[in-house]
Amino acid sequence: MTQIEKKKCFVELGKFLSQFSLDKNTKDETVLHNDLYFDAFVDLIHLSQSHNGWFTPEQVYFAVQSWSEALKEDHLNQWLTEYDLSNVKPKTVGLILAGNIPLVGFHDFLSVVISGHNVLVKTSSNDQHLIKFLANYLITVTPEIAKSITFTDGKLENFDAVIATGSNNTARYFEFYFKDKPSIIRKNRNSVAILTGKETKEDLVNLGEDIFRYFGLGCRNVSKLFVPKGYDFQPFFQAIYDYKDVIFYEKYSNNYDYNKAVFLMSNFKLLDNEFLTLKEDTSYASPISSVFYEFYEDVNDLKNRLEKENEQIQCIVSNSVVENSIPFGQTQKPQLWDYADNVDTLAFLTSLNK
Repeated sequence: MTQIEKKKCFVELGKFLSQFSLDKNTKDETVLHNDLYFDAFVDLIHLSQSHNGWFTPEQVYFAVQSWSEALKEDHLNQWLTEYDLSNVKPKTVGLILAGNIPLVGFHDFLSVVISGHNVLVKTSSNDQHLIKFLANYLITVTPEIAKSITFTDGKLENFDAVIATGSNNTARYFEFYFKDKPSIIRKNRNSVAILTGKETKEDLVNLGEDIFRYFGLGCRNVSKLFVPKGYDFQPFFQAIYDYKDVIFYEKYSNNYDYNKAVFLMSNFKLLDNEFLTLKEDTSYASPISSVFYEFYEDVNDLKNRLEKENEQIQCIVSNSVVENSIPFGQTQKPQLWDYADNVDTLAFLTSLNK
């Protein structure tokens, strides 16, 4: 298959996904193979929570809508124009996917297939069904693409390179096990927000999206706030009140109760609004239902620190306080060229022929 043919296949997938939203699923008669897949996908979306308790319909629909936007032809063209994929000699690239948020591994899957390589996928036990469904749709649209796609439930074997995502602990295992193969090994990362006290209410409401989307389980979720000395948290708490209903979800509520109890038993000072705790802490990784914060006095000192510790940080949210920071409310809407860990996946894949 040519890259153009594969791109068209993913564009058709994007059109298929565009039919589904939390408000209403609307069947478009021009979309290919709706007779086979439309109702089945609605069923899968609503079954996903039984496969993974964090995959509520709201969260799965959000991921589906994000991918329907990303797979538009103009976005794919803008992404791919930077790369020469004309002389790729197909290699088999193993993927070990995470499962913390719906379809979190689909970007790696897309990158391998559209670059001209063959993909060997080991899904996470927490997200086994969604990506396989999308792969089956692609194969129905263009049967020849099946030659490029393999899923395995066992250990990866007979591959030329690997992209593996896991925790800091599993990353050490991956680095040892795959030491003889070209690889991208992803570790734990967290996202931070820098506040100055001049943010509007809209900014802070949007920051709530960065904190609560996917219940805070993604590496692009803000888990740490940097605030100026003497910062007044009252406007922040007023703005994020829009997200109060998160506490009615049992798994989140259980985490809130447990983590709050642990903090209080340890005599930590907390700021609390009954669905989110704020704790002063130098760490980046806060538990579910909690966000850490830290005061700063000189923003230039903060910039220098974040540059030194950039391997722990996925993205930074601010009103342009630092270069290349992300606007409030946009962390869970990455573009195709916003690579995880800032490692260019397509550049890695094109390098396999060198």
